[in-house]
Amino acid sequence: MKIRFWGTRGSLPTAMTADTLKSKMLQVMEQTNGKDLSTPEAREAALDALPFSVKGTYGGASSCVEIDRGEGGFIVCDMGSGLREFGLDAMRRIATEDRQTAYSFFISHVHWDHICGFPFFIPAFNPASELRVHGGHDVEAALLRQQDVPSFPVPLHFMQSKKEFTQTPMDTPISIDDYTVTVRKQHHHGDSFGYRFEIDGKVIVYTTDAEHKLEDEEQLDAHVEFMRDADLVVFDTMYSMADAISIKEDWGHSSNIVAVDLCHRADVKHLVMFHHEPVYDDAMILKNHEETIRYEELLRPGSIALQITCAYDGLEIDL
Repeated sequence: MKIRFWGTRGSLPTAMTADTLKSKMLQVMEQTNGKDLSTPEAREAALDALPFSVKGTYGGASSCVEIDRGEGGFIVCDMGSGLREFGLDAMRRIATEDRQTAYSFFISHVHWDHICGFPFFIPAFNPASELRVHGGHDVEAALLRQQDVPSFPVPLHFMQSKKEFTQTPMDTPISIDDYTVTVRKQHHHGDSFGYRFEIDGKVIVYTTDAEHKLEDEEQLDAHVEFMRDADLVVFDTMYSMADAISIKEDWGHSSNIVAVDLCHRADVKHLVMFHHEPVYDDAMILKNHEETIRYEELLRPGSIALQITCAYDGLEIDL
């Protein structure tokens, strides 16, 4: 099973500028100066030794995460701008791997950054595609509004795929596409919904756009149980702890510190930091990742480490 990250930014897509790319190139030139660059292998090794914020990028597409068992249809969490790239890759896999043209979507909420990729989702224009959309909100109404005149030139009904919209029950495990799925309402403006997927002895939790109030112990305990013994948790770590409890309190997002605390309490194996603040550049996101790892090392109860990965567009995690 693979978890693929097609979009990892929060609030809005964030493109890299020419000045940012130039800055990265200058840093590469400076940090590889004097090193052996005489062969392709040597050049690749020199690049691999650089910090990720220099040799790569966390990307700028908004929320879209795929859970892939390598067969059958496709499971996707959220329809942010990363959905466009996923759609193109899904078409490639259908053509080369004989995959089904069935897509099951699980929508955290219908704020624009989580649905803006759908008008550009090419499989939705294919009459052979079957789209099953699950969410706690009326997702169909939100997609209709998004593509209504004058906001967009192509109305939803022009997309000829078969579509089924379902509002999922809360806190009750249900069976969808061989997965046992549990949905939990989360504190966010207009509400958001987290998803717990259980299949083949593995547990994946997708919990983004959720603010966890430290004084609300009942809510914290319930969320810990929602994540209990998960193999992998994709968690909203948009803010620093200082911002989350001060100037950005009640903005509906969480922090890296709360993520580590709750994952430790829930005996989670692997935390993925997600929904990156759009004003953060790659260096700031890398610094946040490194500080999160150091905090986990200090907090760690016993000898079992919580693995911490910082999501980026294009990341694949084998589970």
